[in-house]
Amino acid sequence: MEARPHVIGKLSVVIPVRNEAEGIRSMLESLRDAFGRPAELLIVYDDDTDSTLPVVRSMTPMPGLECRLIQNTLGRGPANALKTGFAAARGDALIVMMADRSDDLRALLPMLALFDQGYDLVSGSRYMAGGEQIGGPWLKGKLSRIAGLSLNLVGLPTHDPTNSFKLYRTSRLRELLIEGGGGFEINLEIMAKALRARWRIGEVPSRWIDRTTGSSNFKLWRWLPRYLKWYSRAAAELIRGKLRSSAQLSVRF
Repeated sequence: MEARPHVIGKLSVVIPVRNEAEGIRSMLESLRDAFGRPAELLIVYDDDTDSTLPVVRSMTPMPGLECRLIQNTLGRGPANALKTGFAAARGDALIVMMADRSDDLRALLPMLALFDQGYDLVSGSRYMAGGEQIGGPWLKGKLSRIAGLSLNLVGLPTHDPTNSFKLYRTSRLRELLIEGGGGFEINLEIMAKALRARWRIGEVPSRWIDRTTGSSNFKLWRWLPRYLKWYSRAAAELIRGKLRSSAQLSVRF
């Protein structure tokens, strides 16, 4: 097995792509002044026919940002692309962003501020006060909101666990055995396992805007059963945590 890269202190940004030629240049250029610290941009693609690649290769290097093209060899799908990016990351903080510019650049510095305060996972939250979702399929948005708010009611420290736009502490992320090899339900899987491992979890308000170029690769009905699996596991972990706390309180009294 190939050794994992050493974590060296910079920020890693994992960006899964599939034929994002229309928008990738403007997306990467928008990150030029977004972080306030050195960063590597890991553009993760499935195969050499991806239209994103020649655009990235033609770009002029940007000061403070290192662009790395990383091929996903684990199998197609966003979960495998993210796992490939996680393994290649060399930063001590890792942020997942989409190539369609749907994620909120204004949330990046607040996310990094919480990381510097010791948080292990920081979610960009569309559903907390100050957050917003603009556009996108109605049913997908409704299900995502219900999942987030219901888990928050039973103790999850974020209103938006399904959002891909998250910051992770790389060392903690690599402690997890991530099973998912399909779609974006990987976000709920990581959240469920982070709860079990008692990570410090936070959130910042974020605005999500539906893509204006290209087409979405989101497959709601194919991925829904796996979403339900990890939603159930996150809910069970939260309930177990509440029962443990109640038992400890009863013992004290």
